[in-house]
Amino acid sequence: MLKSLFKKFKKTIVFKTIQKTIPYRALRKVYRACRKQIRRMYRYEMLRKHYPKLYNKYAARPVNEKKVVFIEVRESKISDSFSLMYKKVQEEHKYEIHTHFLRSGFSKRKDYQHACEAMITDIADAKYIFLNESSDVIAALPMRKETIVTQLWHGCGAFKKFGMSTAELIFGDDRKTLEKYPYHGNYTYVTVSSPEVVWAYEEAMSLQDKKGVVVPTGISRSDIFYDEEAKKAAQEKLLSVVPQAKGKKVILYAPTFRGRVAKAKTPNKLDIAAFGDALGKDYILLFKLHPFVKKRTAIPEGYEDFAFDLTDDMSIEELLFVADICISDYSSLVFEYSLFEKPMIFFAFDLDNYYDWRGFYYDYKDFVPGPIHTTTEEMIEYIQHVDERFDKKKVQEFRQKFMSACDGHATERIMKMMFGE
Repeated sequence: MLKSLFKKFKKTIVFKTIQKTIPYRALRKVYRACRKQIRRMYRYEMLRKHYPKLYNKYAARPVNEKKVVFIEVRESKISDSFSLMYKKVQEEHKYEIHTHFLRSGFSKRKDYQHACEAMITDIADAKYIFLNESSDVIAALPMRKETIVTQLWHGCGAFKKFGMSTAELIFGDDRKTLEKYPYHGNYTYVTVSSPEVVWAYEEAMSLQDKKGVVVPTGISRSDIFYDEEAKKAAQEKLLSVVPQAKGKKVILYAPTFRGRVAKAKTPNKLDIAAFGDALGKDYILLFKLHPFVKKRTAIPEGYEDFAFDLTDDMSIEELLFVADICISDYSSLVFEYSLFEKPMIFFAFDLDNYYDWRGFYYDYKDFVPGPIHTTTEEMIEYIQHVDERFDKKKVQEFRQKFMSACDGHATERIMKMMFGE
């Protein structure tokens, strides 16, 4: 809105008069400062006044003991982080299930505000709330004591830093802002993949003084990897989507995004042609980009039968099922892939920059359960000798340390913890 008004203002006589005495760059600087201040004022008004007031208005109603609300902060449909829990609650046939899709970072400010208002009105009398992402809106509410809020989170283990752990890093806000507008709050439970990582979530979510909130029940979404029918279905789907996969081994490249969420990009350092020339006889290469990334992978001419971007065709769970080798960088999907005890490669060509950008909970070079490479040539050479170089014991130790609670029964434990069933 401010941007459009400024464009109109530029065409006025007043602007042209001012421009004669004040340089255009100086005006742009003033405009940006005003826009930044307006955003601050809007955030304060919403999080400190409007949303809490709205919640209190509808919280005057009695608690609905049967209402279960699933809140997708970014997604437009029920995500894999919710699917098993959602299905389990549905099977009980005694709960009223409500869903909200806020589309934070992906919708216009006005649409997001309306989505938040509808969500707040609904959860004000809910007994149970599920989240899988951070939400400054939920954290800002004066949540009633009767409501049980469970943060299922969307990743396993503890890899790259988030929340309060990123204070003062390039990726994060300054500590003062994070304390004023926390992204994590009002949680009754936070479910994690093992006892080892409890400390990291307590730090990221400022829960050091609330022991018992972060619980190593296992991550609900990880239960799918113990489902043989799901595994078989994934294999069949791959052959349907990519007939060229028949008789070939699968290399999955699934990097995390770079940059800010709104303008997320995927790295393009992997040389598809070199991979195809060296490995095309025995392998196919599949790409799965982060959900925040909009632009898809360009496959070079002549390699269309070797490399495939399946970001829009298969879920990450399906692709982890079918992958014989997984190449990633800083993505938490490596924790889930460790359940298969298969080879992993860490293509960390920008490791030093990523330390400055976001940082890690453990020293990267000592922590990852596979070789760290910075060039396509290094990865090709490793894959060509993977049978003799793969350190399975290292992956098993990694799995035990970070995924010990993910045994195929996490959803059951969470259900019992929340509903007493």
